[in-house]
Amino acid sequence: MRIKKPVALLLALALLLCGCGAPEVPAPPPLNRTASSASASTVSAKTGSYVAPPFADSVYNESAAEGGASARIDLSSVEKGYVAVSAVSDKRLKFQVICGEETYTYNLPGDGTPTVFPLSCGNGAYRFRVMENVSEKKYAEAYSTGRDVTLLDEFQPYIRPNVYVPYSAGSECVKKAAELAAGADSEIDVVAAVYRFIGATVRYDREKAETVASGYLPDPDETMRTGKGICFDYAALAASMLRSQGIPTKEIFGYVSPDDVYHAWNMFYTEESGWVTVSFETSKDDWNRMDMTFAANGADDRFIGDGSNYSDLYWY
Repeated sequence: MRIKKPVALLLALALLLCGCGAPEVPAPPPLNRTASSASASTVSAKTGSYVAPPFADSVYNESAAEGGASARIDLSSVEKGYVAVSAVSDKRLKFQVICGEETYTYNLPGDGTPTVFPLSCGNGAYRFRVMENVSEKKYAEAYSTGRDVTLLDEFQPYIRPNVYVPYSAGSECVKKAAELAAGADSEIDVVAAVYRFIGATVRYDREKAETVASGYLPDPDETMRTGKGICFDYAALAASMLRSQGIPTKEIFGYVSPDDVYHAWNMFYTEESGWVTVSFETSKDDWNRMDMTFAANGADDRFIGDGSNYSDLYWY
């Protein structure tokens, strides 16, 4: 997201105080809430003209899944930007999504629960591997398969739920997003409403950031219900709310300089231009950066500068 005033010194100070927990990586220190929040956004009295597209879901199709009794992979929806997996094992499992030189490695439940993973690399040749722990930190391939993927469009992975952005049509955060969108006239209005709502109702959880375990997964409804979370929770809640209203939203993990803090944030896409609200502005036909953790903790329009200090590493 393009910000009017880059303020590197403020960001440097904030980074000394902040950070977040994330899966499979060290959790940096947290950010204190430094400014009182404005009251949470409420639905406008008027009825907006924005109409969200039909809910885009992600499902596991057992009849289409391939593999053996211990691991089955459903590739029937790869054009929609995701793959679904079900596995049964008393050992620790990993699932790998390999595309070119990129490898995304996830924890995989061994109780048979279907789990959805995004195809973050877009179009191309993919390899999928279920890996089973054999000793210490060593894993052996239990099952693998591949597929050449052509997405219906580039936004497919970012308009649906997955393991890192978990929500359903009945989720409380989805209901709240629909409520906020009811008074909106455009996608930008929806983004602004969600931005204000999260910034005003969720605070940073320092204790959680200091104790979060590797492999932690967010629960957007819990974040909204408790009103607190780490950066992973902020990013998952924002992505869930916006995706549910048809707005392509990435959940990004990467580093923020100058201290190389490992962090999570969002990017959303809009075709609109010239919008300025909540002290930040978006660009047309492009992905725009939005850091809810900094925004919710008093950093307002100065929390990311011009974005050049953000290094995207993984997106989901």
